[in-house]
Amino acid sequence: MRIRQVGAHALLLDCTTPADIPEAALVEAWRSELWRRRERGDLIAVEIVPAARTVLLDGLPDPTTTAQQLTRWASDVAAATTRPNQPTAEANANANAEAEDDDAADVVVPVSFDGPDLPAVAEHWGVDVPAVRQRLTSTRFQVAFCGFAPGFPYLTGLPAELALPRLATPRPRVPAGSVALAGPYAGIYPGASPGGWQLVGRTDLVLFDVAADPPARLGPGTTVRMVAA
Repeated sequence: MRIRQVGAHALLLDCTTPADIPEAALVEAWRSELWRRRERGDLIAVEIVPAARTVLLDGLPDPTTTAQQLTRWASDVAAATTRPNQPTAEANANANAEAEDDDAADVVVPVSFDGPDLPAVAEHWGVDVPAVRQRLTSTRFQVAFCGFAPGFPYLTGLPAELALPRLATPRPRVPAGSVALAGPYAGIYPGASPGGWQLVGRTDLVLFDVAADPPARLGPGTTVRMVAA
């Protein structure tokens, strides 16, 4: 882990080490630990913002002291992560089945699986279209971070071997509520925008509302299940 100061009151944690821990697992471990420490009063930070490989802490009254705290907590955070390689599709399915007891805490997203890129996804995965729907509805996703647009969730949970390329040419307009796949992530477009992800479906769930608290329906750490609408 590397800690860099960003401006007068912020720190950026680089979660690319230890090398034997997947970056997404380390980012999530730090996010969870830092939120817990803040709630307990051990950490004062206005914002804790996870990303693909980093975690930003902003609004720190004393970044130097906070950096020292982070160094002390690093070994505990690393120990809390899963060190083996990312799960295979079979292992991921077994893990999802074991997590059924936690279903009550999941946000359920009704999805109409009629996206224009479903056939291409099925071909890339070496399965038929119904198998793609089955994979997505049997996976317990977790929001790793939000980005690209307000309320756009980057969902982890699919095994590494199912990672997908983005479209060679992005679409000039992707409708709001589009459920999409790219790289190792699933995502849902909160509003209409250009986009290059593979579209597999759509949902009517409102993902971002400036009048709500919090505005983003699917924030970091939220667990998500897709169900066929």
